[in-house]
Amino acid sequence: METRSFTDYLRGLDDTALLTLFALRPDIVSPVPPEFSSLAIRANSPPSLSRAIESLNEWQFQVLEACTALDEPMTERQIISLTDTSAKFVIPHLVEMALLYRSEDGFWLPGSLRDLLGNEPAGLGPSSVAKLSMKKLDEAPEASKKILERLVWGPPRGSVGDIRNPGPAIAWLLKEKFLIPLDQRTVVLPRNVALHLRGGKVHRNPAPNPPTLKGKKIEQKAVDRAAIANIGTVLRWCEEILNFWSEEPPSALRAGGLGVRDLKSTAEHLGVSEECAAFIAELVYLSGLALIDPDGRILPTHTFDLWLTQSPQLRWRNLVSLWLLTSRVSGLVGRAESKSIAALGPELDRVNASSARQVTLGILNGHPGVSPEVETLLSLAKWLAPSRRNSSLQTELVRWTLREAEWLGITGQGVISRYGKRFLEGDDDLEIEKDLPKSIDHILIQGDNTAIAPGRLEIELARILDSIADIESRGGATVYRFSESSIRRGLDHGRTGEEIKDFLKKCSKTPLPQPLDYLITDVARRHGRLRVGNTSAYIRCEDPTLITQILSDKKLEALPFRRIAPEVLVCDLEASEIITSLRAAGYLPAAESGSGIVLTGQRLNRAQSKPRPPRVMGEIESPSEETFLAAVRSLRAGERSSHKQNSLRTPYALGSLPRTSANETLELLHTFIKETRTLSIGYADNNGAVTHRIIDPLSISAGSLIARDHGTGDIQTFRIPRITGVAPL
Repeated sequence: METRSFTDYLRGLDDTALLTLFALRPDIVSPVPPEFSSLAIRANSPPSLSRAIESLNEWQFQVLEACTALDEPMTERQIISLTDTSAKFVIPHLVEMALLYRSEDGFWLPGSLRDLLGNEPAGLGPSSVAKLSMKKLDEAPEASKKILERLVWGPPRGSVGDIRNPGPAIAWLLKEKFLIPLDQRTVVLPRNVALHLRGGKVHRNPAPNPPTLKGKKIEQKAVDRAAIANIGTVLRWCEEILNFWSEEPPSALRAGGLGVRDLKSTAEHLGVSEECAAFIAELVYLSGLALIDPDGRILPTHTFDLWLTQSPQLRWRNLVSLWLLTSRVSGLVGRAESKSIAALGPELDRVNASSARQVTLGILNGHPGVSPEVETLLSLAKWLAPSRRNSSLQTELVRWTLREAEWLGITGQGVISRYGKRFLEGDDDLEIEKDLPKSIDHILIQGDNTAIAPGRLEIELARILDSIADIESRGGATVYRFSESSIRRGLDHGRTGEEIKDFLKKCSKTPLPQPLDYLITDVARRHGRLRVGNTSAYIRCEDPTLITQILSDKKLEALPFRRIAPEVLVCDLEASEIITSLRAAGYLPAAESGSGIVLTGQRLNRAQSKPRPPRVMGEIESPSEETFLAAVRSLRAGERSSHKQNSLRTPYALGSLPRTSANETLELLHTFIKETRTLSIGYADNNGAVTHRIIDPLSISAGSLIARDHGTGDIQTFRIPRITGVAPL
């Protein structure tokens, strides 16, 4: 078949070539176009071409740019002459992606590609139609040669004061047609002149080979030890941040996201930098473990409780899968150029974030055992994916990927770990369960009111310990410190002083020190002597002297207390605000209900609404091979239908659906079932919309037609009353 257009080229591809095209450019079959003319329009659209160009490496893009410097049709020899002999290995790939297509007289570019790459690809201006003698360039004045040197590698445009009096150097170039005037103040260097001055090559630095990755070798055992420690740490961080937000839910900003103060307090609680805290916050947000509820509070969800029951391997895999896929970039938080961007906020999406992560991890996976020098890795990543969208951010995206991969345990000491490699290769068993240190069920209480957890604690033990102690330091062993405020927190959760002592005696391998015993007893004795409830609020105490002490306390003089009885104060503020102020002043109040019952118990604040993780932007998920096969069948069927209908001499010949009466439809169906012919039918769906189908009728039963649908390849049932018309193909 003669190739007269891009549509003809696509129409002439065999099934294997179509499947390759769909695999390389999945966006052109999402959804499946009805016929090849629609496929050509979509494949030639600027958004689709932009995605395809983004997938090219530096050398492939340079070859494509060189093609735009040639007139169509072009030959392989012409392309190679402007680039390098290795371009002959790139041309087939560009053809497979339909960025270049072949006809009988040479190669052509899709119509929109030149416009997309701009009017001056590779810094080349428009071609000159005038006859030029390049030998005269050797006779050019020295000043004219300097002007050409400035324009030859682009941009090809230059400014002059007045085109009518440009000076002797430019005047000579204009006279010899080596410069073309664009307007009264602008001249441009013609493409054929620039190519001659460039030595017949389009690019100054052709890059047919990728840069070499340099780095130091690290033993894999050391890498895996560091990685498994990081895996255990990141899982603990996620658990700690959610327990912390359950205790003290931060309020979201009006525009959405976590405020600077809340991010700082979260980082201090985890014992990490604010950048790391923002990353952990994004992880739990992506996983649906936390959300911003309708009241503007950031709370854990019930999914968090289910997440805690899962194996560490499953929890880690889910976190890493979402991180690799998401378009959100936590590294933007706290960046000097983006001070208004907040963690969990809506401004974190960047369309090339996921592709930058995949390229970076692909490089690390392809160089096992090597901790790369960052600069050489950046050069290689830029060659593999020379992003033209957010290109100024690409270097930072790669750096942030390296940092986050280390936090997650995908890498250890900068080298791809065994767990990261297995994850990237899709293995079911990552061997995390086998290598992660087993959880322990005991602590070691010291004489200075601290306790050491020599490993990862069991979930229930860690949860109780978090409620009665504060984490002082982290590492292979975690140090907890008991204080008046931490013991008070445990009492607020409904535990008595004796229950706290019994718990510590049971789980500690060392005896309970006397100072800690006295601390727990003293706090438990004082806890709850003050009772705070809502009137707006009142304070009740059986000891009038304590009420008097509160009224005279200078730390509380800003609170609008009013004494209505020797043992009772009332206030216009909310009970929660008064409790916070009293605790800050050194008192240990307890909340009570309107009936006088002390309100204690573990506060597992959970969001009541369903988690809605943020959407992913900018990436097209590649469909399965079965979907591609179905797309090929659908295109073939639609093409046969369009071709047949355009050749029919009937009222529906001009692309409209076939129309027959009910009796004619039934009679034709019986006839064509006997003749085993392929039919074109119009079929109404449940909403009344009529679609075009190509079918092979098999039988009629109970008012329904059983036939094979060419679009899906499956046997389907069609209700005869819904068939609007029948025509043979």
